[in-house]
Amino acid sequence: MNSWHTHLQKLLIIGGGDVARRTAQHLRGRYRLYILLRDTTQAAFWRAQGARTIQGDLDRPESLTRLGGLADIVLHFAPPPDRGPRDTRTRHLITALRHGKSLPQRLIYISTSGIYGNCDGARIDETRPPAPATARARRRVDAERQLRQFGRQSSVSVSILRAPGIYAADRLPIERLQRGVAALAPEDDVFTNHIHADDLARLVCAALRRGRSNRCYNASDDSALRMGEYFDLVADSFDLPRPPRISRDEAKKTLSPVQLSFMSESRRLDNHRIRRELRAQLRYPQVADGIAAAKTDPSL
Repeated sequence: MNSWHTHLQKLLIIGGGDVARRTAQHLRGRYRLYILLRDTTQAAFWRAQGARTIQGDLDRPESLTRLGGLADIVLHFAPPPDRGPRDTRTRHLITALRHGKSLPQRLIYISTSGIYGNCDGARIDETRPPAPATARARRRVDAERQLRQFGRQSSVSVSILRAPGIYAADRLPIERLQRGVAALAPEDDVFTNHIHADDLARLVCAALRRGRSNRCYNASDDSALRMGEYFDLVADSFDLPRPPRISRDEAKKTLSPVQLSFMSESRRLDNHRIRRELRAQLRYPQVADGIAAAKTDPSL
């Protein structure tokens, strides 16, 4: 092994999904990469990125023993479990990290802006107290609390990116529009927030370099669209019919609880902190920019 490679910091990725894959493209050659994989079918991709794969499952703490003392930096992309009041996966990860001879110096976690709950359309920054309205968001709050406590107790620099709706060329609601998804009437509609998956990956890298200890960041772009406006923008860009508009009363009668939950929270995220502290330069500052780029994507 070349001597330059031995001096690179060791970086451990937890969760190998889309944003992790996009982030890895910025990390190659800069760190010695490791990734925890539950699904070994992903191993070939990660080896091609120069990463060493570790088979393990956050739901099986006995499989995580190799993680202790392994890395200087941890990027935690894994979602909480689908049920229960707590994020047991994050708890298992922290326990495994504590059992090593050394601790990571830095940990970056991707959380969700859903931890704020419904803000009635108000513009909010990171000082807004969490008020999660769904079990999913409550598990995210639990994860944040565990990680911040871990950081304070162990002198690990923990930075948290609170991501809103993540989109990309292959993550647009095109199929939903083709199926005739409904949107709320303008007078009932909610503000939504967005970040392009590529920009979120870049924000992870910015937090690696400049994220402050025990600090949260709204990882959002500059746009402030209502949900129906977002659907209209995608529909118009891809020559699809705009979604029909229905009242909130009609939505309660016809939509699933999950669909309704997304239409029950309205907020506008202030992203000054990523601009000021992380010095973020978004490639797609407005959703319209990301959708315009998606129109030229050969995979669509």
